[in-house]
Amino acid sequence: MEIKNFSIFLCTLLGLVLVLPGSNVFLQEKTDEQILDRKVRAFLDSRQGTWVDLNVPQSDGKLLYDLIIKNRYKKALEIGTSTGHSTIWIAWALSKTGGKLITIEIDEGRYREAVANFKAAGLSRFIDPRLADAHDLVKKLQGPFDFVFSDADKEWYTNYFMDIYPKLEVGGCYTAHNVSESSRGRRGGRGTQKFYEYIKKMPGMETTVDSRGAGLSISYKTATR
Repeated sequence: MEIKNFSIFLCTLLGLVLVLPGSNVFLQEKTDEQILDRKVRAFLDSRQGTWVDLNVPQSDGKLLYDLIIKNRYKKALEIGTSTGHSTIWIAWALSKTGGKLITIEIDEGRYREAVANFKAAGLSRFIDPRLADAHDLVKKLQGPFDFVFSDADKEWYTNYFMDIYPKLEVGGCYTAHNVSESSRGRRGGRGTQKFYEYIKKMPGMETTVDSRGAGLSISYKTATR
């Protein structure tokens, strides 16, 4: 008898929650998130193994996603869109934190393909794509940013970081692709190694390298210089 009464109590309580002000909004938001998740997963599954043309491997895309979710970042910048694989992982994470991403691509063909991919994945509203030369545009962006992913021309990596550092919030994260702790570097060669040596010695930045994919440096800004 007591178990039956407790079950009735729980059902009644649940019914009250469902009719409370705001509860329907919460349920709708969860439903919208689930619909988006299914759409993004389906898109990524349909494109698995096809991401070439300077895109990141899936493991690095997932790592970027995890970093944003873990730290609840909202103000992101990507330097080097290519056709949008990394962008989709970043924007997917930002869809859960309430954030938005600016991404920069210099090649018009890759840019247009990326924009089409964002639409197909259902993530366009979380992305501000820019067709521009990052050498010029990065200097002009006002920021602030709490998450940055650099994957453009490797010889300019250090310059990109120097331009963005004042706009990176304390607690923010600056990541760069094709970086290795080895003196031989990765696909980026001397450019990425020079950048790694620079940022590793920089006061107020704590840097590690995740080598499970194509090499990703992860640097947290702990203080201003």
